[in-house]
Amino acid sequence: MKQIQILQEVNASLTNQLVNHRLYSEIKSLEDLRIFMEYHVFAVWDFMSLLKALQIKLTCVTTPWLPVGNPETRFLINEIVTGEESDVDLDGNRCSHFELYLKSMKQAGSETKSIEQFIEFIASGKSVEESLELSGIPNSVIDFVNHTFSLIEDDKQYIQAAVFTFGREDLIPGMFISFVKELHQQTPESIGIFKYYLERHIEVDGDHHSHLAYDMTTSLCGNDEVKWQEASHAVAIALKQRIILWDSIANAIEVARGQITPQ
Repeated sequence: MKQIQILQEVNASLTNQLVNHRLYSEIKSLEDLRIFMEYHVFAVWDFMSLLKALQIKLTCVTTPWLPVGNPETRFLINEIVTGEESDVDLDGNRCSHFELYLKSMKQAGSETKSIEQFIEFIASGKSVEESLELSGIPNSVIDFVNHTFSLIEDDKQYIQAAVFTFGREDLIPGMFISFVKELHQQTPESIGIFKYYLERHIEVDGDHHSHLAYDMTTSLCGNDEVKWQEASHAVAIALKQRIILWDSIANAIEVARGQITPQ
């Protein structure tokens, strides 16, 4: 059995927990979806940051230029970056998946103040940690983003690649896609961009990019058993972080409905 298949099997239980998470059955209305988006947008943003960290380490992004690393890996990461950073919106205009998500939030009526303030703080030169604290973001989001940046700072490319590939996959269950489609039929003016975002995600990220990422992880771990073990452990931690984030979003939705009291 290939090492990458072993990694997937070892973490299959956590992956299944995500796919079958109660959050998806909790999202029953546009109001619920708005809450989901207000949390999830930070995961979309830090996914882009993890991707750029990989590009910086696996390719040359400085001058004078030098032929860095494996040419196959350079091609893989640059193709993924192109798709994530310069995709097309509903009107055929170029935009990153993060910018597309932000557009979908505004169309849906989600609160974007926290994420926009956060981006402004980052742009002004503040650290990620300080920007998170200043933006009034829930602790579960702060912990999630800080974990991602601890991986970036750790600087082990094979771990970053494995987490990017298997720990940050947005495993979208069919029931959630069906819900979004039904909601789109009722309120296309509120959900059209988000529906398109999901479709692009499935079409680009979920198929072509996933195969590229598998190849990248395999190339970076090679035949080194220790690297594969470290990668598998890091993926497990990343999946657990996503489960904790999903738990907190589900709780926030229940609080908004008055089903449970805030803790």
